[in-house]
Order: sequence, then structure tokens, then C-alpha cells
Amino acid sequence: MLTRRLRPPEGYHLAGTVGRLAMNRHDPCARAVDGAFWWATPTPDGPASLALRGDGAEVVATGYGPGAAWVIEHADAVAGLRDDLTGFAELAAAHPVVAELARTHRGLRFPTTGQVFPRLLRAIFEQKVTGIEAYRAYAATVRRFGTPAPGPVAALRLPPAPAVIAAAPYWEFHPFGVEQRRADTVRRAAALAARLEACADAAEATRRLTAIPGIGPWTAAEVVRTAYGDADAVSVGDYHIPNMVAWALAGEARGDDARMLALLEPFTGHRGRVCVLLEVAGRHAPRFGPRLAPRSFAKF
Repeated sequence: MLTRRLRPPEGYHLAGTVGRLAMNRHDPCARAVDGAFWWATPTPDGPASLALRGDGAEVVATGYGPGAAWVIEHADAVAGLRDDLTGFAELAAAHPVVAELARTHRGLRFPTTGQVFPRLLRAIFEQKVTGIEAYRAYAATVRRFGTPAPGPVAALRLPPAPAVIAAAPYWEFHPFGVEQRRADTVRRAAALAARLEACADAAEATRRLTAIPGIGPWTAAEVVRTAYGDADAVSVGDYHIPNMVAWALAGEARGDDARMLALLEPFTGHRGRVCVLLEVAGRHAPRFGPRLAPRSFAKF
């Protein structure tokens, strides 16, 4: 066990920042337990768990497992303390809604995990399905193929090793509600995980990710926003985000990707940050139709 004390900036919001690393409060790889946020991850030195706990004006980081030294070294990045907000206040001032959100949520930061495949696994399962379907597939896959994480939290599990996912036949994912298309995509990505983890930056990772059949700009953006803390990554192709941006920034109830990108252009460098702030603030567009219903492929 190793410990490090971090000194965040005034107004920093720990829960709001690191909470974005978890799919929901039941995420088997990242969750809040007894006042601390726990994150399990593979590292170059072996498996590790990182606990982040607020202590007055500081954040206490504690690492467990063979990779404890690695997660402690990267604890400030995981906690979002390497997030560079340079110039964002000036850009935000160009629109009253964004300016208000930048002030209200100034404590939120973008985490940087340095880990591509764990977030990619989740993002592929999130493709074109409801949140409930995505979580069920992701959680079931982690429980089936992952292993217990180091440290005292019994329910915490490590993301599955890429080699294990690559070797699994597609039909093993079928009971989890994953059809062959997404199962094959995640298996292809797992086979290339070493090349993806070797990317120097978000731009290189995006190029390599989108060269894999079944992975487009939406999935790549979801990954690099977390793995590299890319505040400019926009999830093009999302079902809801173009409408949210059009509604919040232009008062238009519906918008497509082109309209979204045009409205976000003044915030280049922080376009993804604007989308996240709108989401956190609940600035969603009006709904006019029925919600998508969860489906199951398990019996087919």
C-alpha cells in the first residue's frame, strides 16, 4: 500500500470529477465506497486499485497491488488535476449559457487514466443501445472475464485482460445481450490493445481506433476523453448530444452533427468540455417521442 497527498485547486469537486470514470454507482471497476472513490486498473507493473478520498483541502490517494506505485504516480491525472483549463474562461464568455456553466461547475475536471482498452470495452458496449443494455453487457463481461482487484473492497474487479477477450468466441457475449456485431468489434479491439495503449496522444489513438472495423468517431471520442483527458473530443454520431447542444446554445429543439459542430466551433479546444457541462447541468432538449426500450438477445 502506498499513499500520496494531492493539493487540488480551490473549488475542486472530487466526486463530480472522478465519478465520470464509473458507468454508474454499481460499476464493478470504479465506485464510491465509504466516502472514497475506488478505481481498479491494469498497469505496466501489474494490477492495481486506487482510492481517492477528500481530506479537508487535500485529496489522499492510496494505491494497492503490484501496480500501486504506477497508480500513485498517476493519481493526480486520474483525479483530473492535470486537466488544462487555459483559455476556457475566455472562450466560455462568448455564450451566456456556457459562461454560466463554467462558473457553476468550475470544480469539475477531466480525468486522464492513461488506459485505452478498459474504456474502449465499455464504449463498444454502449454503441446504439440504451444505457441499461450497455451497463448489463459491460458489468456481465467484467464479472465473467475480470478478476478481483487488489485492496480491501471485495466487490471491486479489474477490467478483463485484452488477451482473454480476444480469445473468447463471440457467442460467449450473447447471454449478456451483445449481438455478434459488437462482440466481434470488442474482440478485434482486444487483439489490437497493445498497439492502442502505445499511442502517444489522443490524435494518434483516434486514428488507430477508427481504423478498426466497428469503431467510429463516437466510440473514439468517448475513449480519448477519458484515457487522454481530451477536452476537445466531441462524440459525433450520438443520439442525444446534437439536440442538447442545439437546444442549449441556439434554442433549437433538434440539431444534427453538422449543426452541433458549428455551434461548438467557437469553443475549439474545449468542445467536449462544453458538452459535458451541458450534460451535467441537465440542459437536455425536449423529448417528443417514446424512449427506446431495452432489448435482449440472450434467448435468440
